[in-house]
Amino acid sequence: MPGIRVRGITGIGSSQIEVRRIPEVRLKLFSTFAALLGAAILFVNVPAAAQDKGKTAAAELTADSQKALAALVAKVPLAKSLQPKATAILVFPSVKKAGLGIGGQYGEGTLLKGGTAAAFYKTTGASLGLQAGAQQYGYALFMMNEGAVAQLDVAKGFEIGVGPSYVLIDEGKGTSTTTTTIDKDIYAFIFNQGGLMAGLGIQGNKVTRITPK
Repeated sequence: MPGIRVRGITGIGSSQIEVRRIPEVRLKLFSTFAALLGAAILFVNVPAAAQDKGKTAAAELTADSQKALAALVAKVPLAKSLQPKATAILVFPSVKKAGLGIGGQYGEGTLLKGGTAAAFYKTTGASLGLQAGAQQYGYALFMMNEGAVAQLDVAKGFEIGVGPSYVLIDEGKGTSTTTTTIDKDIYAFIFNQGGLMAGLGIQGNKVTRITPK
């Protein structure tokens, strides 16, 4: 009998312990799951949080880009004919050379869809291609399809000349190219205040999305 009483007590004690332990295990599992979920959400949001900060206010950058595009299509017939056919147009109204001699270049621009701002980007690259005495220029990328537009947001930035096919329109091509020969994903126009520029390349320039100031 004493042995049976001990077994009974032991049995009851064990089940009580088990009853108490099950909620504790579930609580630990829930806490672990919540921590993992939080980490996953943070990881997914990293690109947006890490997006580069621009130097220009959105309203100012949009207005400058729209003004530059209007001046371009007013002076260049090919740009005017491509505008309504383009899915989107990325305009960098001012790209400036940084430093003397071999240096870099930087500019900010607006992705225009239907004439309104859809996103903002910066362009960076080496200044080796700048003409002697040229310290500033602008350029516009006419994106002719959604595939070309999607390339703007690749993880490490879009490098001009890598991926979608593109053609550079300078002073010479601006007068000889017609809409009947359109077969590229991107048409790039390089310009300054005096019109299209010749002898300046943008291949290798990197385009990265930014958050305006």
